[in-house]
Amino acid sequence: MARGFRLSSELIAGVVVGAVIGWGFDRLLSTSPWGLIVFVLIGFVAGVINLMRAAGVVPEAAHRLGSPDRND
Repeated sequence: MARGFRLSSELIAGVVVGAVIGWGFDRLLSTSPWGLIVFVLIGFVAGVINLMRAAGVVPEAAHRLGSPDRND
């Protein structure tokens, strides 16, 4: 159950952070609603990537890039 809450919070956090940044850009630059739309989509993608990393589907960046401490 704890793992499920962690995985769901990874996705929700990405979307919420993207929405807040987009809303801030819209308020600052008067570009409503484009900043919100773009950053919510970016936040969703970031949340999905974090979700996949947390679930173990995608290896960490250090393992993909061939770090010297990699155990193959």
